[in-house]
Amino acid sequence: MMSPDNILLFVVFLIFSLSTAIQLFYYLYFYLATGIYKHPELQGSDAPVSVIICARNEAENLRSFLPSILEQDYPDYEVIVVNDCSEDDSFNILGKYLAEYPHFKVSTVNKDPKFTHSKKFAQFIGIKAAKNDLLLFTDADCQPISDKWLAMMTSHFDEKTDFVLGFGGYLKEKGLLNRYIRYDSMFIAMQYLGTAIRGIPYMGVGRNLAYRRSLFFRNKGFGSPNHLVSGDDDLFVNKIATKENTSVEFRSETHTRSVPSSGISEWFKQKKRHMTTARYYKSGNKWLLLAESASRLLFYASLILLLTDLYLWPFLAAGFGARLIIQVIVFLLAQRKLNEPGLLPFSLFFDIFSPFINGIVYISNFRTRPGSNLWK
Repeated sequence: MMSPDNILLFVVFLIFSLSTAIQLFYYLYFYLATGIYKHPELQGSDAPVSVIICARNEAENLRSFLPSILEQDYPDYEVIVVNDCSEDDSFNILGKYLAEYPHFKVSTVNKDPKFTHSKKFAQFIGIKAAKNDLLLFTDADCQPISDKWLAMMTSHFDEKTDFVLGFGGYLKEKGLLNRYIRYDSMFIAMQYLGTAIRGIPYMGVGRNLAYRRSLFFRNKGFGSPNHLVSGDDDLFVNKIATKENTSVEFRSETHTRSVPSSGISEWFKQKKRHMTTARYYKSGNKWLLLAESASRLLFYASLILLLTDLYLWPFLAAGFGARLIIQVIVFLLAQRKLNEPGLLPFSLFFDIFSPFINGIVYISNFRTRPGSNLWK
């Protein structure tokens, strides 16, 4: 008969074995899909497209990044900037570009103390103003890597495709926070691109996302819950995207790069806003994401507890080693596809702590709700 200590040890070992198996499944089935995905050969598209950018007090970013969008190599497109209650020099900068580019339009939302709103409202104004059915979204602090971005993102649209999910990374800068921001966006991309490739699209990022205008109005816009600050990108995809109507596009020419947060406080607020939507995902998607984070925490926790038993070390080494080798290979493949060099040494450290960081951010949203006027 087993002693209570041996029973507890056996249970912890079972947890370690199960969590290891779950982790290997996620890496080999979902995350590896991003690293080895081969984009289909597509015919070039010349369908008219509307690019929509919402901006609030983004004068310097508009000055720096808007020309790269206005000068895309594409025969028929318009660019719409929704200038949402800006109090900086955005008006003058946008006026300058209006005079230079005939395919550029500006929609202005004036400040009203009786009416506060989130980015969703500005996004809706831009969609209403668009004259084309194909819509491509990015942010004012984003820059496409090449002038082929628009053409390659929209080349996936056919009679079945309603969504095209792209990759939006962050500019490389010095410091540990920048490395974590880039790691976090890359890991999230491995998740949402990998699951979409496997037929389970659950989110997209507003920094690089395309869908049909007709789809938006046919499904009554962003829908509920309207009180959330976020949801203009991930909840809309989560609600409507399917295996049949969704494509992915993350070749290097289609990447966008955004200005990263400059400090921990700014990053925490932004991350907190992004995570307000997680609880509103479809149940299956929530369990899919929860199982990965929970199994990773259990993997490390059970490993540490079992290290006290020398007889188990060969089994622990086998499980830990298998996951580590596969993790490194998958991460290197994804790092190359998403053009995020230099993150591998830090990823092994971030892998341990990111579930705790995300947990803290997620729990903080239950204590305080971001106001509707928090825009980004």
